[in-house]
Amino acid sequence: MVVSRDWPEVSVLECILGGLHMRVDVEPELERVSAKLAKSKIDALIVDCDLDGTTKFLGGLKQELNTVPLLVIGSPRRCKHLKTSPATFIFEKPISVEQAVRKLSAARSLILNGRLRYHRHPLASPVVVRYGRGKRVTADLLNLSQGGLAIRTDRVINLPAAVGLAFTLSGSKLNVRAKGELVWKKAESAGIRFVGMTSRQMRSLQLWLAQQYLTT
Repeated sequence: MVVSRDWPEVSVLECILGGLHMRVDVEPELERVSAKLAKSKIDALIVDCDLDGTTKFLGGLKQELNTVPLLVIGSPRRCKHLKTSPATFIFEKPISVEQAVRKLSAARSLILNGRLRYHRHPLASPVVVRYGRGKRVTADLLNLSQGGLAIRTDRVINLPAAVGLAFTLSGSKLNVRAKGELVWKKAESAGIRFVGMTSRQMRSLQLWLAQQYLTT
């Protein structure tokens, strides 16, 4: 989302972002931005600090927006006062195409990393859950992310907070073994967060998820 009324600069940003295959939503009124942010998920926020009220607006951004890139543009005088702001990138007007391409490309990489981090890939494969003293159950793996997974069992099971997990990534020979922490449970389903996995297996899981995301 681009927050600005500086239409010549907005045109430059739209052109560059379009070249990076990123859709642009332009909002010229700060009052309407907060309402949109509360209802919609965004990949990045670009704010023109020359708009009246942007200092207060930037200071009031909710904590969850720290998970997406925040880019701030403005006149040289205004940008000097933003060095300690939460902005991921700051660049001055008039926008240099070379500078904008470099910083927006970097932002695009952050956006992709964020999408991959929270992307849940649907799966239909078995996962072995170990718990208690020697207890184990084979469940259906519903979805998988870098942070954990969701499972479904054929009967109600009272899982403890700490469990062990073992499953194989479809289309690969990678057998994943990890320690998990129960995050939520509903009757015959549960969500489990990874709390222990070797760095090699985590890297393999990240690459496998990235491949699935980029090919769907």
